Amino acid sequence: MKIGVFCLVDPFCAMEHQLRRIKEMGFDCADVTDTHSGASMGANAGFVASVSLDSNAFDVKRMFDKYGLEISTVCMHGVLIDPVSPERYGTHEMMKAIRMAAAIGVKYCVTTDQDPKLEWTEKLSYENKVYSVAEKLYEPIRLAADYGVEVLLEPHGPLTDTVQGMKDIMKMLDDSPVLGVNMDTGNSWLGGTDPVEMAKALKDKIHHIHWKDLGEEWIPMRGKQFGCGFSTIAVGDGVIDIAGVVDVLKDCNITHSTLEVVGTEEILKKSVAFLRNHGM
Repeated sequence: MKIGVFCLVDPFCAMEHQLRRIKEMGFDCADVTDTHSGASMGANAGFVASVSLDSNAFDVKRMFDKYGLEISTVCMHGVLIDPVSPERYGTHEMMKAIRMAAAIGVKYCVTTDQDPKLEWTEKLSYENKVYSVAEKLYEPIRLAADYGVEVLLEPHGPLTDTVQGMKDIMKMLDDSPVLGVNMDTGNSWLGGTDPVEMAKALKDKIHHIHWKDLGEEWIPMRGKQFGCGFSTIAVGDGVIDIAGVVDVLKDCNITHSTLEVVGTEEILKKSVAFLRNHGM
C-alpha cells in the first residue's frame, strides 16, 4: 500500500507549492484534496490549494506528473445531509468530480454526509436523514458506474460515523457495487464508533484509508463532534487503536491511503514508520 498525504501541507499556499513540498518529503502520491466549482479568488491568487472542477482535468494531472506524484483520490466532500443549496457542495459538484477523475484515470472519489449545519436537519428522523444523503448520491452513483469510477463514503457525520448508517445508505442505493468506503480512523472514533469494529464490519467495502490519530484532549468531544479535518500528532501517538485497524485491513487489496496529519516533516515520517512497522 502506498501512503500519501493531503495536498494541504502548508497553509495559505497554492496547489503547486503543496505538490513540490510533498515530493521533497519523499511521498509518491497525494489526494486532490480541495475542489470547487467555477473560479476561486483564493486559488487564482495562490493562497488556496483548491482545484476547479471546471478546469481541464489533464492540467491537474500534468501538475501532479511534474512532481512525480500519483493522484490517489479526488475529494468531493459534500454536505449531503442538509437540504440542497447553491452554497453547499452537493450532487452537481460530485458529478463534475467524477468526470474529472474518470478523464485522468483516478478510480476513487471520496464524499460524506457531514455534520448537519441546520436545526431543521437535526429534527429529521433517522430514516429521513438516510434518504437525504442517498438521494443526493443517486445520480453521482449512476454516473460513476458508467465512467468506471467508485464513490467512497467517508466517516465524517452522524450517519457515516456508524456502521449501521453506512449500511443503511448503501442499502437505499441498492448496494451499488461502485459505492464503497473510505475508512477514516480519526473521524470514526471521534463520532463514537470503534474504528477496529468498523473496519471489521465494512472490510469488503473499504478501498482507501485516511489515517489520523487523536490525543486525550479529544475524548470529551467523542460522540458529540462528527469529523475533524486533521490531526496534529503522529499516527500512533494518540488514543486510537490504529494498530488494530492495520491488523484488520493489512491483507486487503487497498492500493493507496492518506495521512490526514498536519505538522512537521518529522511527524509525517513518524506516522509512515508506525504504519509500516505494524505491517501496512
